[in-house]
Amino acid sequence: MFKELLSVFRSSDPLLAMGDNFSEMLTLTCEMSISAGDLFFSGVVSPQERGDLYRRDVRVNQLQREIRKQVVAHLSLSDNRADVPYGLLLVSLVKDVERMGDYAKNLADVNDIRSGAFEEDDVVMELRDIRRHVEESFQALSVVFASSDRERALALIRKGRDTAHRCDMLIARIARSAYNANAATSLALGTRYYKRLGGHSLNVLSSIVMPIHKIDYFDEDEIPRITH
Repeated sequence: MFKELLSVFRSSDPLLAMGDNFSEMLTLTCEMSISAGDLFFSGVVSPQERGDLYRRDVRVNQLQREIRKQVVAHLSLSDNRADVPYGLLLVSLVKDVERMGDYAKNLADVNDIRSGAFEEDDVVMELRDIRRHVEESFQALSVVFASSDRERALALIRKGRDTAHRCDMLIARIARSAYNANAATSLALGTRYYKRLGGHSLNVLSSIVMPIHKIDYFDEDEIPRITH
C-alpha cells in the first residue's frame, strides 16, 4: 500500500506537495525528539530551548492541517476518486507524526517537575539505550519512507516491538525501586513517552508492509509470511 502511495505522490504537482509536506513533518518531529531527549537527560530547559521546540511543533501542526486540506481538495474532484485509499492512508499517517511532536514536548516538559539530575545508575542507562533505539528508528523513517524498503521496515518493526517491551519492563523496575517520588515519577514518565514515540513510529512503518485496514495493528505472527 505504501509503495502505491509513493507512486501517487510522484504523479502530479499537488500530490508531490503532499509528499514534500509529509517528509518535512518527519524531519521536524525527528529533530524535536532528539532535542527533547537532550533536554530530558540534562534536566535543564532554557526559555529559548523550550521556545524552539514549541515553534517546531507549531510548524508540524500547520503541516498536518495543510495536508488534510490538500487531501480533501484532491479527492473532491471526480477524476481523483481512485486515490481515496491513499488519501485515507496519508491522513492516518500524518496524525501519527503529529503525535510524535506532542510526545517530544511532553518529554521535555518532564523537567518542570524534576528536582535535580538523575543518578547514572542501571535504570537511567537502560533508558538512555531505549532513547538510542527510538531515535535510530526515527532517523531511518525518512529513508524508509522515500525508498519503501520493506525489509528495512520489518527489521525496524521487530526492534521497535522489543523496545516497547523493554519500556514496560523498565517501568516495572522503577515501581519497585527505592527512588523518591520525584525521581520515580520523572523516570516513569520519560520511559512512557519514549514508548509512545516508538509506538507512533511503528504505526508509520506498518504502512509499508501492511494493507490499509491493518495499519497500526501489526501482528508479529505475520512477519514470516510477509517476509516470504
